Amino acid sequence: MIVCGDDALAHRLAGELHEVYGEQVTLLVPVRPDAPRTPSARTGRALALFGRVTAAVIRTTGTAPAGAPGTSAPAAPTASGADGGEPAGTLRVVESAEADDRALTDAGVERAAALALVHEDDETNIRAALTARRLNPRLRLVIRLYNRKLGQHLETLLDQAAAVAEPGLDPGKLDAATTVLSDVDTAAPGLAAAAVAGTSKVVQAGGLLLHAVERLPAAGEAPDPGLCTLALLSATAGDPAGCEGSERSGDAGPRLLPDDRTVAAATGRAAVTLEAVTAAGPALASARLAASALPVASLFSRRLRWSLAGAAAAVLALALASTFTTGDHPLHAAYLTLLDIFAIGDPAVGESTSRQVLQILAGFVGLLLLPVIVAALIEGLGTFRTATTLRRPPRGLSGHVVLLGLGKVGTRVLARLRRLNIPVVCVESDPEARGVAVARRLRVPTVIGDVTEEGVLEAARIDRAHALLALTSVDITNLEAALSARAVSPDLRVVLRLYDDDFATAVFRTLRTAHPAALTRSRSVSHLAAPAFAGAMLGRQVLGAVPVERRVLLFAAVDVAAHPLLDGLTVAEAFQPGKWRVIAMDGAGTGPGTGQAWRLDPDRVLKPDDRVVVAATRRGLAELLGRGGHAPLNPPRAEHD
Repeated sequence: MIVCGDDALAHRLAGELHEVYGEQVTLLVPVRPDAPRTPSARTGRALALFGRVTAAVIRTTGTAPAGAPGTSAPAAPTASGADGGEPAGTLRVVESAEADDRALTDAGVERAAALALVHEDDETNIRAALTARRLNPRLRLVIRLYNRKLGQHLETLLDQAAAVAEPGLDPGKLDAATTVLSDVDTAAPGLAAAAVAGTSKVVQAGGLLLHAVERLPAAGEAPDPGLCTLALLSATAGDPAGCEGSERSGDAGPRLLPDDRTVAAATGRAAVTLEAVTAAGPALASARLAASALPVASLFSRRLRWSLAGAAAAVLALALASTFTTGDHPLHAAYLTLLDIFAIGDPAVGESTSRQVLQILAGFVGLLLLPVIVAALIEGLGTFRTATTLRRPPRGLSGHVVLLGLGKVGTRVLARLRRLNIPVVCVESDPEARGVAVARRLRVPTVIGDVTEEGVLEAARIDRAHALLALTSVDITNLEAALSARAVSPDLRVVLRLYDDDFATAVFRTLRTAHPAALTRSRSVSHLAAPAFAGAMLGRQVLGAVPVERRVLLFAAVDVAAHPLLDGLTVAEAFQPGKWRVIAMDGAGTGPGTGQAWRLDPDRVLKPDDRVVVAATRRGLAELLGRGGHAPLNPPRAEHD
């Protein structure tokens, strides 16, 4: 396996392939020949600030947490067997100015099974992918791209190139596959769900949609298992701290894929349950139809709409009265009423008294309608003039999510929150950031300013907000925003994007100690995305990932054939608690008449031609694929995200 890149995703992916799956991994690190590499100072600045905060809140005794101020971070762990033996694979690092022909050849691309291109620049990844496909047509490619539409075209192009280069291979069994993934798209659902309690996590598995929901049980009762329980949250269900929620948390942490006996005994613990599995329908035509309707609500204010409705009701009442008093046809009566309202009708001289009275009333209605029409024109013109400007947060806004940072991650999280109809206020220091245009198009209130300056968070109505999502690319900014927001609203739900795992753990513990009643979450994009990239490199399409506190549960499609852990076993026998669980049949049909494709009978025997959707831990997926069965699960360490 070859991994190209030098950010946290690259390091975490290489470590996961080596330590969890036991693969031989080469990490190709780009180095600029004209400038020496210098470590980024942003983590150090954040640690310095956080050290002062920690000292003011708690007194550390004994050994300080790894990565805390005043301690030296240990060396990166090395994978070894359970008995202390050598790791199943090797991990080596190769430095090169760029991923060109020579660098890829030196890394062994001609003999490699898979290559992951995870540079932050899309153009660099595309250029290296074209080169790698030419050097090795059978190579499995996993490419990190932010542009989703371009990624779809690139997948088709590279697969066609492989088929042309190896015409003798069966297209249906061609091992050279191209998978384009976006770390941002993989992490966005988890970040959005962390800010909103009870948000459904939806994973698309081929023609199926898997709906997982985090639910709190009643006091003293076991959680409702739904279709099946995917995970039990930490025993400290309110807000896990310290090592709880990670792989090192032990029994106090979350339990992934528990059996029925464990679920029944877990009274009072929250759970992530599989609530529904439905067929993936066609594109949302109704949403497009609704979007194409006239946006009356955004053009005219509520007061003006009520005024126009009142004027229309008055016109209708006058037309009906004219019909009843004069016996005229309703359409002709309405026509005469409109002429009277707009003062272009003939005076009702010599006509009946009722007709004359109605004409006078219509004239008064016309006088009242004139300023309403003028106001509608002015308001509509003002709306069109301000369409290219950002909205300001309304004064009475409350219960919203304050989203800090409109970069790659913030933009995708914003789009997902709006699809969930969750009110959002954005804060961005750069008016030219990529997400500002998205916020303008979605009519999301946005505050342009540095969050570290006085009054910026107050302008976002942080005192009445439900949650804060700090998603900038700088740890110090995210931490300072969280501390400032908690100073204004101590019970505010806070979700931080932090790069270093040890630093995130220290922040997690201290913020919970300082604000025990509030909810704090720390998330890393690389932590959420690395399992999907690793699964794609192993040739098994990881369909999605659901974050469970500081761990990840994977959904993957696996062929039963040649798997002794699945082939010939019943669904109940194939269930390995804490490792994997068969939850649906993939490719068994997803039409209206095939609802039993996911309501599996526990006694159903899995056949070699079956393709199943499994929920698995990283360790379980590695064992299911026959890789890294004896390697310990040490979370990869990285300096940057």
